[in-house]
This record gives sequence, C-alpha cells and structure tokens, in this order.
Amino acid sequence: MKKVKYYYNTHNMRFEKLTTPLRVRLLQVLGYIAASIVTGILIFAITFRYIDSPKEKLLRQQNDDLKQNYKVMEERIKQLQLQMDEIANRDNYVYRSIFESNPIPDSARVKEMEKKKEVQLVQSMGETELVTSMAAQLNNLSLRMAFQVKSFGAIENMVKNKEKLLAAIPSIQPISNRTLNRVSSGFGYRIDPVYKDRRLHPGLDFTAPIGTPIYAAADGVVKDAGFNTGGYGNRVVVNHGFGYETLYAHMVRIKARVGTKVKRGEVIGYVGSTGKSTGPHLHYEVHKNGIQLDPIYFFYNDLTPAQFDRILKLAAASNQSFD
Repeated sequence: MKKVKYYYNTHNMRFEKLTTPLRVRLLQVLGYIAASIVTGILIFAITFRYIDSPKEKLLRQQNDDLKQNYKVMEERIKQLQLQMDEIANRDNYVYRSIFESNPIPDSARVKEMEKKKEVQLVQSMGETELVTSMAAQLNNLSLRMAFQVKSFGAIENMVKNKEKLLAAIPSIQPISNRTLNRVSSGFGYRIDPVYKDRRLHPGLDFTAPIGTPIYAAADGVVKDAGFNTGGYGNRVVVNHGFGYETLYAHMVRIKARVGTKVKRGEVIGYVGSTGKSTGPHLHYEVHKNGIQLDPIYFFYNDLTPAQFDRILKLAAASNQSFD
C-alpha cells in the first residue's frame, strides 16, 4: 500500500496532503533510468576489461598454442636452413670441386626454381603475420631443396663421367724424363732468349735430342697440327674435353693429324727446334678454359712426392727460356 505523505501549511494552520507534480516525477524517472544505464555501462566495461568470456578464453588459449607451435616450427626451420646451407656448401666446394665444376650461387638456386608452380600452393596460405612468415620460410626452403635435387642430378652425371674426366686431365710428362734432368725452364717470367727482356713463359721447356718422341699427356682429339708463325714452329694442340687443352711446340716432325683421337702416352710428334727456338727442346703448355696453367702441377701420374719436389725446384729456377 502506497504511503501517503502530509505537510503542515503555515498559512492556513492545517495539515495538507503532499502531492508530487508530474514534471518532478518524470525527472525522477529519467534520473533513475540514466543512473541505471551508466551503472550498467560501468559494470559491463569492467567485466569485459578484466574478465574474459568463455569464447575469449578459448581463443586466447588457441592463440597461445599457435604461438608456441610457431616457435617450435621456427626452430625446426632454422635447423633445416642450417642443414640446407651445409648441403649447398658441400655441393659447391666439395662435390663440384672434385669434378672441377663452377659452384652455383645460392641466389641462382632460388631464382631458377621461382619458375616452379608448386610454390604457389604454399603462397596461398592464410594472411596472418605468423602464417605469412612461416610460408615465406617454407617457400625459401622448398625452392632451395628443389634446386639442390637438380644440382645433385648434375653431379650424378659428373660421377658417371668420372672415368672420362680422369682420362682427360693431363697427368704425365710429355717426354721420357725418368732422371728429371730435362726441365730447363719453368712457367712464369723468364729472360727471353731473343729479346733479352723478362717475359711470361707460359709453359715448360724440356731439353732433349732432336727426334725424341713426344707423348700426349691425356686422351683427346687433335685440334691443330702444323706450322705456327707465332713462334711455336711445328706444334700440336690436343683438346681433351672438360675445358682442358695441351700444346706441344718446336717439333721437328709431327705425327698426329687434325681430328684424330689420341690416347695418353701415344706419340704425337718428335722433339725439334723449329720456330722461335734457340736449341732442341719441347715447349709444353696446359690450358684450362682458355687460361694458361703451370704444367708442373699435372705430373702426378708418373712422379713420386720426392720426384715432384725435385722437379718443382728445377722449374722454379729463374733462368733463360729456350723460346
């Protein structure tokens, strides 16, 4: 039952019933409603600020699990990258060095495999930061691994050609030199016998009597055989493949013919003194991909370590060449 309130009217000296105007009642109701709304908002804000909903708790747990799994996978990827680097290094500096093949830069491995459509499948993963980062790392590993497989295929072919490669590398002295006393001038700058100044001597000079047999240092095909006006006189050039060529100059007589195949140790001509020569000798050069190399390092098939040390000292002597 609603309580009735009275007040004492001092004008007429009587108690009268207290009535609240409609305007005041409306203001009271609006104030109550406003206070309730503000209170509700505060309670709602505090609740969602410090207390997670069941769905948020589940999402937060899933997010924590994803971060933890990402760390584990990231560590695993780092290990795979280290292993990949080791494989690439072995490929470049061990396996390819054995077969004297140029190393492949890592940038080429990735660039070559970018053409492969398989990587698009990895790139189509989600766009979140974690997944994008993971996808990028997996892309890199996939590209490098795919190209490494291709590289190992090339090395496998090199292994199959190993016997041909070994047969193509010049590895014996071009004349009989058991006593090691025929090397008269080595590779490097020497006094020119004609011009009397220091010039590059791009090969080895072997002194020998005219008519001494000259042998092919490795298997190959005769590229050139005839008189050379550039100072070599009667010369023979043999292409051994794999970038190797040998040159034999100042012959008195040439036996080999252009286009014929020769075997290591086969006679291709005879020592003479033709061309720019001051005495009977053989001038011998080794080329690899067009670059003149010191032939002294290619006699490992017919020299012991002690003999090689001796002939190395003889070749290093600074003297006048024969051509």
